[in-house]
Amino acid sequence: MKNGVINLKIAIMVPCYNEEQTIEKVIMDFKKELPESEIYVYDNNSKDKTFEIAKQNGAIVKKEYRQGKGNVVRSMFMDIDADIYVMVDGDDTYPAEFVHELIDPIITGEADMVIGDRLSNGTYKNENKRAFHNLGNFMVKTLINKLFSSNINDIMTGYRSFDRGFVKSMPVLSEGFEIETEISIHALDKRFLVREIPITYRDRPEGSFSKLNTFNDGLKVIRTIFTLFKDYKPLVFFSICALILFILGIAVGTPVIYEFIENKYITKLPSAVLAMGFVILSTLALSCALILDTVVKQNKRLYELHLIQMKNKEQS
Repeated sequence: MKNGVINLKIAIMVPCYNEEQTIEKVIMDFKKELPESEIYVYDNNSKDKTFEIAKQNGAIVKKEYRQGKGNVVRSMFMDIDADIYVMVDGDDTYPAEFVHELIDPIITGEADMVIGDRLSNGTYKNENKRAFHNLGNFMVKTLINKLFSSNINDIMTGYRSFDRGFVKSMPVLSEGFEIETEISIHALDKRFLVREIPITYRDRPEGSFSKLNTFNDGLKVIRTIFTLFKDYKPLVFFSICALILFILGIAVGTPVIYEFIENKYITKLPSAVLAMGFVILSTLALSCALILDTVVKQNKRLYELHLIQMKNKEQS
Protein backbone atom coordinates (compact mmCIF):
# COMPACT_ATOMS: atom_id res chain seq x y z
CA MET A 1 0.00 0.00 0.00
CA LYS A 2 1.34 3.43 -0.96
CA ASN A 3 0.46 4.93 2.41
CA GLY A 4 2.33 2.25 4.36
CA VAL A 5 -0.69 1.59 6.56
CA ILE A 6 -1.59 -2.09 6.78
CA ASN A 7 -3.69 -2.35 9.94
CA LEU A 8 -6.60 -0.19 8.87
CA LYS A 9 -9.69 -1.81 7.43
CA ILE A 10 -10.70 0.00 4.25
CA ALA A 11 -14.11 -0.45 2.63
CA ILE A 12 -14.80 0.58 -0.97
CA MET A 13 -18.55 1.22 -1.26
CA VAL A 14 -20.04 1.06 -4.76
CA PRO A 15 -23.78 1.75 -5.13
CA CYS A 16 -24.98 0.31 -8.46
CA TYR A 17 -27.98 0.29 -10.72
CA ASN A 18 -27.62 -1.25 -14.19
CA GLU A 19 -23.82 -0.90 -14.44
CA GLU A 20 -22.93 -4.21 -16.11
CA GLN A 21 -20.79 -2.42 -18.68
CA THR A 22 -18.48 -0.71 -16.16
CA ILE A 23 -18.65 -2.50 -12.80
CA GLU A 24 -15.92 -5.05 -13.62
CA LYS A 25 -13.43 -2.31 -14.48
CA VAL A 26 -14.30 -0.34 -11.35
CA ILE A 27 -13.72 -3.38 -9.13
CA MET A 28 -10.46 -4.36 -10.82
CA ASP A 29 -9.12 -0.78 -10.74
CA PHE A 30 -9.69 -0.48 -6.99
CA LYS A 31 -8.26 -3.96 -6.37
CA LYS A 32 -5.13 -2.84 -8.15
CA GLU A 33 -4.84 0.39 -6.15
CA LEU A 34 -5.89 -1.02 -2.75
CA PRO A 35 -5.51 -4.80 -2.85
CA GLU A 36 -6.00 -5.08 0.92
CA SER A 37 -9.38 -3.28 0.86
CA GLU A 38 -12.81 -4.90 0.77
CA ILE A 39 -15.04 -3.88 -2.12
CA TYR A 40 -18.78 -3.77 -1.42
CA VAL A 41 -21.20 -3.56 -4.33
CA TYR A 42 -24.81 -2.86 -3.38
CA ASP A 43 -27.11 -3.67 -6.29
CA ASN A 44 -30.25 -1.51 -6.37
CA ASN A 45 -32.70 -3.71 -8.33
CA SER A 46 -30.62 -3.81 -11.52
CA LYS A 47 -32.31 -5.25 -14.59
CA ASP A 48 -28.98 -6.35 -16.11
CA LYS A 49 -26.10 -8.55 -14.92
CA THR A 50 -24.50 -6.07 -12.51
CA PHE A 51 -24.96 -8.40 -9.53
CA GLU A 52 -23.49 -11.46 -11.26
CA ILE A 53 -20.51 -9.61 -12.76
CA ALA A 54 -19.63 -7.95 -9.45
CA LYS A 55 -19.77 -11.29 -7.65
CA GLN A 56 -17.62 -13.02 -10.29
CA ASN A 57 -14.95 -10.36 -9.81
CA GLY A 58 -14.61 -10.88 -6.08
CA ALA A 59 -16.71 -8.06 -4.65
CA ILE A 60 -18.92 -8.49 -1.60
CA VAL A 61 -22.30 -8.08 -3.26
CA LYS A 62 -25.58 -7.30 -1.54
CA LYS A 63 -29.02 -6.27 -2.76
CA GLU A 64 -30.85 -3.12 -1.70
CA TYR A 65 -34.52 -3.46 -2.62
CA ARG A 66 -35.56 0.09 -1.70
CA GLN A 67 -35.00 2.08 -4.88
CA GLY A 68 -32.79 5.16 -4.75
CA LYS A 69 -29.14 5.95 -4.14
CA GLY A 70 -29.90 7.46 -0.74
CA ASN A 71 -31.44 4.17 0.38
CA VAL A 72 -28.35 2.31 -0.83
CA VAL A 73 -25.96 4.62 1.03
CA ARG A 74 -28.10 4.35 4.16
CA SER A 75 -27.77 0.56 4.13
CA MET A 76 -24.03 0.76 3.41
CA PHE A 77 -23.43 3.10 6.33
CA MET A 78 -25.43 0.83 8.64
CA ASP A 79 -24.05 -2.53 7.48
CA ILE A 80 -20.37 -2.06 6.73
CA ASP A 81 -17.77 -2.02 9.48
CA ALA A 82 -14.43 -0.40 8.65
CA ASP A 83 -11.91 2.24 9.71
CA ILE A 84 -11.93 4.10 6.40
CA TYR A 85 -14.79 4.26 3.91
CA VAL A 86 -14.55 5.22 0.24
CA MET A 87 -17.75 5.88 -1.69
CA VAL A 88 -17.57 5.79 -5.47
CA ASP A 89 -20.08 5.37 -8.29
CA GLY A 90 -20.06 2.20 -10.36
CA ASP A 91 -20.07 4.01 -13.72
CA ASP A 92 -16.26 4.35 -14.06
CA THR A 93 -16.36 8.15 -14.11
CA TYR A 94 -14.05 8.48 -11.09
CA PRO A 95 -10.47 7.19 -11.56
CA ALA A 96 -9.38 4.74 -8.87
CA GLU A 97 -5.82 6.07 -8.79
CA PHE A 98 -6.99 9.13 -6.81
CA VAL A 99 -8.11 6.94 -3.91
CA HIS A 100 -4.73 7.28 -2.14
CA GLU A 101 -5.08 11.06 -2.07
CA LEU A 102 -8.62 10.69 -0.73
CA ILE A 103 -7.75 8.41 2.16
CA ASP A 104 -4.44 10.01 3.23
CA PRO A 105 -6.12 12.91 5.14
CA ILE A 106 -8.38 10.38 6.88
CA ILE A 107 -5.38 8.27 7.94
CA THR A 108 -3.48 11.27 9.30
CA GLY A 109 -6.54 12.64 11.09
CA GLU A 110 -6.60 15.84 9.03
CA ALA A 111 -10.15 15.20 7.82
CA ASP A 112 -13.34 13.34 8.68
CA MET A 113 -14.54 13.56 5.09
CA VAL A 114 -12.54 14.08 1.91
CA ILE A 115 -14.30 15.24 -1.25
CA GLY A 116 -13.15 14.28 -4.73
CA ASP A 117 -13.50 17.66 -6.43
CA ARG A 118 -14.39 17.31 -10.13
CA LEU A 119 -15.06 20.97 -10.78
CA SER A 120 -12.00 23.06 -9.88
CA ASN A 121 -9.79 21.67 -12.66
CA GLY A 122 -12.53 21.91 -15.32
CA THR A 123 -12.68 18.22 -16.26
CA TYR A 124 -16.34 17.84 -15.31
CA LYS A 125 -17.32 20.81 -17.45
CA ASN A 126 -15.35 19.44 -20.39
CA GLU A 127 -16.40 15.79 -20.07
CA ASN A 128 -20.01 16.02 -18.93
CA LYS A 129 -22.40 16.21 -21.89
CA ARG A 130 -25.68 16.44 -19.96
CA ALA A 131 -27.57 19.70 -20.25
CA PHE A 132 -27.84 22.03 -17.25
CA HIS A 133 -25.70 19.83 -14.94
CA ASN A 134 -22.94 22.42 -14.70
CA LEU A 135 -25.49 25.16 -13.98
CA GLY A 136 -27.16 22.98 -11.36
CA ASN A 137 -23.87 22.23 -9.62
CA PHE A 138 -23.03 25.94 -9.54
CA MET A 139 -26.41 26.92 -8.09
CA VAL A 140 -26.30 24.24 -5.37
CA LYS A 141 -22.68 25.06 -4.48
CA THR A 142 -23.35 28.80 -4.26
CA LEU A 143 -26.49 28.42 -2.15
CA ILE A 144 -24.98 26.01 0.37
CA ASN A 145 -21.74 27.97 0.70
CA LYS A 146 -23.76 31.12 1.41
CA LEU A 147 -25.95 29.38 3.98
CA PHE A 148 -23.09 27.73 5.86
CA SER A 149 -20.30 30.28 5.27
CA SER A 150 -18.20 27.60 3.59
CA ASN A 151 -16.08 27.34 0.46
CA ILE A 152 -16.66 23.86 -0.95
CA ASN A 153 -16.14 23.56 -4.71
CA ASP A 154 -17.98 20.29 -5.39
CA ILE A 155 -21.03 19.69 -3.22
CA MET A 156 -22.52 16.87 -5.32
CA THR A 157 -19.57 14.63 -6.18
CA GLY A 158 -20.05 10.89 -5.73
CA TYR A 159 -16.38 10.22 -4.91
CA ARG A 160 -15.64 10.69 -1.20
CA SER A 161 -13.85 9.12 1.75
CA PHE A 162 -14.98 9.12 5.38
CA ASP A 163 -13.73 8.07 8.76
CA ARG A 164 -15.70 5.68 10.94
CA GLY A 165 -17.04 8.40 13.23
CA PHE A 166 -18.65 10.26 10.34
CA VAL A 167 -20.28 7.19 8.80
CA LYS A 168 -21.65 5.77 12.02
CA SER A 169 -23.11 9.09 13.18
CA MET A 170 -24.63 10.20 9.87
CA PRO A 171 -28.45 9.98 9.82
CA VAL A 172 -29.35 9.38 6.17
CA LEU A 173 -32.80 10.71 5.32
CA SER A 174 -32.57 11.20 1.55
CA GLU A 175 -33.81 8.45 -0.73
CA GLY A 176 -32.33 9.45 -4.09
CA PHE A 177 -29.50 11.39 -5.74
CA GLU A 178 -29.85 14.23 -3.24
CA ILE A 179 -27.82 12.10 -0.80
CA GLU A 180 -24.54 13.87 -1.68
CA THR A 181 -26.09 17.24 -0.84
CA GLU A 182 -27.36 15.89 2.47
CA ILE A 183 -23.92 14.49 3.36
CA SER A 184 -22.23 17.81 2.55
CA ILE A 185 -24.69 19.83 4.63
CA HIS A 186 -24.41 17.40 7.53
CA ALA A 187 -20.60 17.73 7.51
CA LEU A 188 -20.75 21.52 7.46
CA ASP A 189 -23.45 21.83 10.11
CA LYS A 190 -21.78 19.39 12.53
CA ARG A 191 -18.34 20.97 12.02
CA PHE A 192 -16.60 17.88 10.71
CA LEU A 193 -13.16 18.37 9.20
CA VAL A 194 -13.61 18.52 5.43
CA ARG A 195 -10.88 18.46 2.79
CA GLU A 196 -11.17 18.66 -0.99
CA ILE A 197 -8.84 16.89 -3.39
CA PRO A 198 -8.98 17.85 -7.09
CA ILE A 199 -9.61 14.76 -9.24
CA THR A 200 -9.97 14.05 -12.92
CA TYR A 201 -13.50 13.28 -14.09
CA ARG A 202 -14.28 11.27 -17.19
CA ASP A 203 -17.66 10.88 -18.83
CA ARG A 204 -19.41 7.54 -19.02
CA PRO A 205 -18.20 5.19 -21.77
CA GLU A 206 -20.34 4.89 -24.88
CA GLY A 207 -23.37 2.72 -24.26
CA SER A 208 -23.54 3.53 -20.54
CA PHE A 209 -26.34 5.83 -19.46
CA SER A 210 -26.82 8.05 -16.42
CA LYS A 211 -29.76 7.30 -14.14
CA LEU A 212 -29.87 10.93 -13.02
CA ASN A 213 -32.85 12.82 -14.42
CA THR A 214 -31.70 16.40 -14.87
CA PHE A 215 -35.00 18.08 -14.01
CA ASN A 216 -36.72 15.64 -11.65
CA ASP A 217 -33.61 14.92 -9.58
CA GLY A 218 -32.59 18.58 -9.79
CA LEU A 219 -35.92 19.58 -8.26
CA LYS A 220 -35.42 16.95 -5.53
CA VAL A 221 -32.01 18.42 -4.72
CA ILE A 222 -33.47 21.95 -4.51
CA ARG A 223 -36.28 20.64 -2.31
CA THR A 224 -33.72 18.90 -0.10
CA ILE A 225 -31.71 22.11 0.28
CA PHE A 226 -34.89 24.01 1.15
CA THR A 227 -35.90 21.40 3.73
CA LEU A 228 -32.42 21.14 5.25
CA PHE A 229 -32.15 24.94 5.35
CA LYS A 230 -35.37 24.99 7.40
CA ASP A 231 -34.20 22.13 9.63
CA TYR A 232 -30.58 23.21 10.16
CA LYS A 233 -30.98 27.02 10.10
CA PRO A 234 -34.49 27.70 11.44
CA LEU A 235 -33.55 31.08 12.95
CA VAL A 236 -32.45 32.41 9.55
CA PHE A 237 -35.20 30.64 7.59
CA PHE A 238 -38.15 31.77 9.70
CA SER A 239 -36.66 35.24 10.29
CA ILE A 240 -36.60 35.74 6.52
CA CYS A 241 -40.22 34.55 6.37
CA ALA A 242 -41.12 36.95 9.19
CA LEU A 243 -39.41 39.86 7.45
CA ILE A 244 -41.21 39.16 4.15
CA LEU A 245 -44.58 38.94 5.90
CA PHE A 246 -43.88 42.13 7.86
CA ILE A 247 -42.96 44.02 4.69
CA LEU A 248 -46.16 42.80 3.03
CA GLY A 249 -48.13 43.92 6.08
CA ILE A 250 -46.56 47.37 5.98
CA ALA A 251 -47.12 47.65 2.21
CA VAL A 252 -50.80 46.76 2.51
CA GLY A 253 -51.38 48.69 5.74
CA THR A 254 -49.64 51.98 4.89
CA PRO A 255 -52.56 53.37 2.83
CA VAL A 256 -54.93 52.39 5.66
CA ILE A 257 -52.82 54.19 8.27
CA TYR A 258 -52.49 57.23 6.00
CA GLU A 259 -56.27 57.32 5.50
CA PHE A 260 -56.92 57.13 9.25
CA ILE A 261 -54.46 59.95 9.97
CA GLU A 262 -56.06 62.12 7.31
CA ASN A 263 -59.76 61.38 7.85
CA LYS A 264 -59.99 59.80 11.34
CA TYR A 265 -61.87 56.83 9.86
CA ILE A 266 -61.16 53.81 7.64
CA THR A 267 -62.94 52.81 4.44
CA LYS A 268 -60.32 50.22 3.36
CA LEU A 269 -61.44 47.59 5.89
CA PRO A 270 -60.33 44.53 3.81
CA SER A 271 -56.85 46.04 3.47
CA ALA A 272 -56.72 46.68 7.21
CA VAL A 273 -57.68 43.08 7.97
CA LEU A 274 -55.15 41.73 5.45
CA ALA A 275 -52.37 43.94 6.82
CA MET A 276 -53.13 42.82 10.36
CA GLY A 277 -53.07 39.19 9.19
CA PHE A 278 -49.61 39.64 7.63
CA VAL A 279 -48.26 41.26 10.81
CA ILE A 280 -49.68 38.48 13.01
CA LEU A 281 -48.17 35.81 10.74
CA SER A 282 -44.86 37.68 10.86
CA THR A 283 -44.94 37.60 14.66
CA LEU A 284 -45.74 33.88 14.65
CA ALA A 285 -42.89 33.18 12.20
CA LEU A 286 -40.45 35.06 14.42
CA SER A 287 -41.67 33.08 17.44
CA CYS A 288 -41.09 29.84 15.49
CA ALA A 289 -37.59 31.04 14.61
CA LEU A 290 -36.65 31.57 18.26
CA ILE A 291 -38.23 28.34 19.51
CA LEU A 292 -36.82 26.09 16.77
CA ASP A 293 -33.37 27.68 17.07
CA THR A 294 -33.35 26.60 20.72
CA VAL A 295 -34.44 23.07 19.71
CA VAL A 296 -31.69 22.83 17.06
CA LYS A 297 -29.03 23.98 19.53
CA GLN A 298 -30.21 21.37 22.02
CA ASN A 299 -30.04 18.68 19.31
CA LYS A 300 -26.49 19.74 18.52
CA ARG A 301 -25.53 19.35 22.16
CA LEU A 302 -27.03 15.86 22.19
CA TYR A 303 -25.21 15.02 18.96
CA GLU A 304 -21.89 16.14 20.43
CA LEU A 305 -22.51 13.97 23.47
CA HIS A 306 -23.29 11.07 21.12
CA LEU A 307 -19.94 11.58 19.35
CA ILE A 308 -18.12 11.62 22.67
CA GLN A 309 -19.81 8.39 23.72
CA MET A 310 -18.87 6.78 20.39
CA LYS A 311 -15.22 7.74 20.78
CA ASN A 312 -15.09 6.59 24.39
CA LYS A 313 -16.65 3.26 23.39
CA GLU A 314 -14.10 2.74 20.59
CA GLN A 315 -11.19 3.56 22.90
CA SER A 316 -12.35 1.27 25.70
